[in-house]
Amino acid sequence: MSSTFDNVVTDPTEQYNLITKGLQETLNGQIIKDILEKEKRHVKIYWGTAPTGKPHCGYFVPMIKLAHFLKAGCEVTVLLADLHAYLDNMKAPLEVVQHRSKYYELVVKAILRSIGVPIEKLKFVVGSSYQQGGDYVLDLFKLSNIVSQNDAKRAGADVVKQVANPLLSGLIYPLMQAIDEQHLDCDAQFGGVDQRKIFVLAEENLPSIGYKKRAHLMNPMIPGLGQGGKMSASDPNSKIDIIEDPKVVKKKINSAYCAPGEVKDNGLIAFIEYVVQPIQELKAGQDGVFDFKIDRPEKYGGPITYTSLDALKADYESGALAPPDLKSGTADRINELLAPIRAEFESNAEFQAAQKNGYPAAEAKQEKKVKKPKNKGTRYPGGAAAAAAAAPADANGAVEKTAEALETVKLD
Repeated sequence: MSSTFDNVVTDPTEQYNLITKGLQETLNGQIIKDILEKEKRHVKIYWGTAPTGKPHCGYFVPMIKLAHFLKAGCEVTVLLADLHAYLDNMKAPLEVVQHRSKYYELVVKAILRSIGVPIEKLKFVVGSSYQQGGDYVLDLFKLSNIVSQNDAKRAGADVVKQVANPLLSGLIYPLMQAIDEQHLDCDAQFGGVDQRKIFVLAEENLPSIGYKKRAHLMNPMIPGLGQGGKMSASDPNSKIDIIEDPKVVKKKINSAYCAPGEVKDNGLIAFIEYVVQPIQELKAGQDGVFDFKIDRPEKYGGPITYTSLDALKADYESGALAPPDLKSGTADRINELLAPIRAEFESNAEFQAAQKNGYPAAEAKQEKKVKKPKNKGTRYPGGAAAAAAAAPADANGAVEKTAEALETVKLD
């Protein structure tokens, strides 16, 4: 499979087309063209990921782009943004974030290997290795002196977790992501379209502190398994973990939102379009390759194979392809993609330790507190009034006490 990478693309036009293939948006693409055509050197691109929740199948999408960058001869850096993870409303405690960073690194490598992408030229950098002092912190001070609170908040609105009482860390996060472009010495930053506001903040403000403007490459966001919303690492119902058990995969896909005839915002069709087909094209080294088999029961027409994504969409929209069959085919393809990654995880002790230490099992719930008996008053059976009425009349002072108790009841 790695044979498709034996000959790196060298023509500037082909390189640019490969770098921007499948993107939703490119900002300042001319910067990349000038590097390829005039400076005649490799484009330096960085992609950052904050190690918070466990990586999911949506990570295939950026991995496909990393493959395109490498095929185009780019120098690619993967930033494991551990401090960003901590700043994002403490999604990842500092005590475990290093383990999560290692887990993310191993996941990225495993995904790329599973789709035949050589990783020898891929560079991994942990954010805390350069973000805690020196020129970096001084740059953070400089940027914080020209970016308003509102601009910083707006920049991180689609990325940083939004809470009722926002923390200052959420304002620092986008500033650091902008500064990373300089300290990672890149020509372009790559990310999802949800990063757009941070990218624009970087373009507008880095020149003010003496740094050049970079290009920005944005992937589309894949819908999750529920109705609306993107596939999210923090929402277990919207995603499938990268080492998910095959039976769990089928269960999640079977319960996924998949309205009959609805192609737009259909998470399963989006996965086929942005993951399954691009990987097939990558492995074949040819655009337009598509092979999607569905093991459909005979009573519903028998097995079917699609060699065109458009044909699959058309059949689903018309009702010729039913949701249960689409779910069955998608679950099978996902399990095929995850099988080599799961196998690597199960045979790699370091991989397993990183997962265990980065995502420790939830602590057992505390014992329930013993409920205090409620004060039911004196009118219930066995209360003061009943006790008084049942008291023996011949006991010393019993008659007086009974009368007092009854009088108390009347006053209540």
